[in-house]
Amino acid sequence: MKLLRIGEPGEERPAVRTDGGVLLDLSSVTADIDGAFLGSGGLERARAAVDADLLPEFDAGGLRVGAPLARPGKVVCVGLNYRDHAAETKAAVPERPVIFMKDPGTVVGPYDEVLIPRGSVKTDWEVELAVVIGRRARYLDGPDAARDVIAGYAISHDVSEREFQLEYSPQWDLGKSCETFNPLGPWFVTADEVADPQNLGLRLSVNGVKRQDGNARDMIFPVAHIVSYLSQYMVLEPGDVINTGTPAGVALGLSGTPYLRPGDTVELEIDGLGGQRQTFAQA
Repeated sequence: MKLLRIGEPGEERPAVRTDGGVLLDLSSVTADIDGAFLGSGGLERARAAVDADLLPEFDAGGLRVGAPLARPGKVVCVGLNYRDHAAETKAAVPERPVIFMKDPGTVVGPYDEVLIPRGSVKTDWEVELAVVIGRRARYLDGPDAARDVIAGYAISHDVSEREFQLEYSPQWDLGKSCETFNPLGPWFVTADEVADPQNLGLRLSVNGVKRQDGNARDMIFPVAHIVSYLSQYMVLEPGDVINTGTPAGVALGLSGTPYLRPGDTVELEIDGLGGQRQTFAQA
């Protein structure tokens, strides 16, 4: 299934997108797509309603597409998780996953305007595969157990301000948690429909110029390893999101490539997960 949320901020309604592109109203099953829905068997209820043809069509009528999850409990990020990205930024290949947190309030819709922070001169792009957690996870016993707690996958845009991130603090949070810095969606695809999360192409262009063109098979630490690893140090809850890293092609690693400015347009896509498009504006 492809699950999404339609409507203005704070007024989104849950929906399912069929393989034929028809939107079905999920409001009779749940008030929202969130951690409570995922943690209480919501995906199974939604699938049963779809299979039984119980859901009316959703007349989106040009309405906004919101993030496919109501505000996540937490957004956990993995840095330097592609060898080519580590190389372009002149960073050593990490021996263990590089983990940082991102303010869940940064999560916005896939086509929403993204704000360049005041004083920013190095706002950068990063297309990433996002993992949506569907079951509570603590001290998982390896990758096989990790796969059982994954609800699905989505496109995540881990927008970053590099000066804030790398020059203002020894930790990365300042450059990662600016408002609107994590467009998510347009939907999340349930795990059963993603045959191999390590074989997905990721692409990003800026003003029509391709900047990133990678594949999840080049991750240093695969998805299941990341989920298992994180569960040794924190409890993952239904509705949490994990950003799994970005391939090469960010402005930080492309000498002479300009960072983002107001009016720039960024387009992202991941195989089987749809696409995003954002125009950047001044905060």
